[in-house]
Amino acid sequence: MRRVPFTGDEKQSLYVALDRHRDALLWKLEGLSEDDLRRSVVPSGTSLLGMLKHLASVEYNWFCGTFGRESLEVPYSDDDWDSDWRIEPWETTEGVLEYYAMARRDADAVIDELDLTDTGTAWYGPTVTLRWVLIHMVEEVCRHAGHADIIRELLDGRTGSFEDYPG
Repeated sequence: MRRVPFTGDEKQSLYVALDRHRDALLWKLEGLSEDDLRRSVVPSGTSLLGMLKHLASVEYNWFCGTFGRESLEVPYSDDDWDSDWRIEPWETTEGVLEYYAMARRDADAVIDELDLTDTGTAWYGPTVTLRWVLIHMVEEVCRHAGHADIIRELLDGRTGSFEDYPG
């Protein structure tokens, strides 16, 4: 896991903060069976695999959608806001992991291409900067990584951060 640089520039620091928590979330999925990845142990029905699918959709919406880049179709609509959290019977772990990897790759391309002050239009209308989107996505991924901590502990008792990360 990369550490946020103590003296890095703002864009690099925000990007590394986002990326390290993306990796932490993926780490929470390692070693679990297909059944456990789909299993919900909380009243909301959230599963680890559904959370990853949701975060892939969010990456596409905030980075690609906001800044006018092409993206894969995200699996929700105005009629069903929660569908990106659901794992359908035909969806596989491999497919969701691939969807997340593509979302990360496409989001990273936007981050690499733009300056922090470049603007786009968010899905609900306001003009936002890349800086704002990066901060929002760090918050979003951190929030769900915390949820993943709890779900993983309830599934098999595993707790903690990356084993090789001291802090």
